[in-house]
Amino acid sequence: MIPRYSRPAMAAIWSPETRFRIWFEIEAHATQALADLGVVPQDAARTIWEKGSAATFDVDRIDEIERVTKHDVIAFLTHLAEHVGEPARFVHQGMTSSDVLDTCLAVQLTRAADLLLADLDELLAALKRRAFEHKSTPTIGRSHGIHAEPVTFGLKLAAAYAEFARARERLVFARSEIATCAISGAVGTFANIDPRVEEYVAAKMGLVPEPVSTQVIPRDRHAMFFATLGVIASSIERLATEVRHLQRSEVLEAEEFFSEGQEGSSAMPHKRNPVLSENLTGLARMVRAYAMPAMENVALWHERDISHSSVERMIGPDATVTLDFALARLTGLVDKLLVYPATMQKNLDRLGGLVHSQRVLLALTQAGVSREDAYRFVQRNAMPVWRGEGDFLTLLKADPDVTAKLSASEIEALFDLGYHLKHVDTIFARVFGDA
Repeated sequence: MIPRYSRPAMAAIWSPETRFRIWFEIEAHATQALADLGVVPQDAARTIWEKGSAATFDVDRIDEIERVTKHDVIAFLTHLAEHVGEPARFVHQGMTSSDVLDTCLAVQLTRAADLLLADLDELLAALKRRAFEHKSTPTIGRSHGIHAEPVTFGLKLAAAYAEFARARERLVFARSEIATCAISGAVGTFANIDPRVEEYVAAKMGLVPEPVSTQVIPRDRHAMFFATLGVIASSIERLATEVRHLQRSEVLEAEEFFSEGQEGSSAMPHKRNPVLSENLTGLARMVRAYAMPAMENVALWHERDISHSSVERMIGPDATVTLDFALARLTGLVDKLLVYPATMQKNLDRLGGLVHSQRVLLALTQAGVSREDAYRFVQRNAMPVWRGEGDFLTLLKADPDVTAKLSASEIEALFDLGYHLKHVDTIFARVFGDA
């Protein structure tokens, strides 16, 4: 985790203090379940919970013990015994390290998912507000980066809203997949611990029991989770890239908010650069990069190895913290985005009416001209305009092949901008419902 790209709530999930507190809760709940089954004394389970809950786990002390034991869970259990005393001998009965580590990771990832879902809700609210604000703001649609036909800026934002709404649905599913608990002991057979302990701990930690865990929770679940984060990051980059293009000097239909006192360049005082959206593009690359090692973690040896462990210690915090930051940054960008309708109209008019070429093509075919001839008639009038030689409407009205089929007034009617926007309400209703 890099502080520059971290927000406190998400970073706290991955702190050593939080991790050790979750470890304690898993161990204490398991001990209580064993006490309820008559395996360990009730007073021992009660003492473990009371003294452990009141304890402040010393990260430096645990690290000191681990330097000797070379085992993080054993180091923690040793430190826990320093707080709990003699009843600590009943902790970790029939359990293995993976029971603690995997269940803890599940808790951390579900908590992280909850923060990310809240982030998405805030982003969706900003996108919806701005989409309705610019629902009828006409702008040029582009294909291959080239002027195509008119759209509205609201439609661009509605498309982003729909994309992030899908992202939210995927994350809800990924959260449910990752929220599993394993307290099944060595190689996952429950030989030394009752399956009811797993059920008890799962309920207490807000998880569900893993149906079959070998000695670890299957890593296809984690692969799905991190892949979902990668897709969300890709959607962030898509919208960020749109802003970067729209802010180019020769386009300038929208741009990032530029605050009082902000400076865009150390060398050129006039610069107003799309630094936020460029930053988001870079952060998206990092989040996507974490998906591949998560997929490679799926193929563990037999019932367990730890080749996944070092990977997850990195990608768990880094992917969630980075995506949390990126979603918040994108929300702020959308919320304060400067939009220039006059420039959008200017750019719409830039090609001298060529954006209406398809309407002319279709009108000619409906008037009895073959599609091949109609295309040729329209294109031969469009190309001079493309080169800056004349006006499309004027050239069409002077073309005898065109006027043989369409009157001047019929040709003029084909240049109505509103024609392209007549179904905006329908699209908005599909995206936003009755809102």
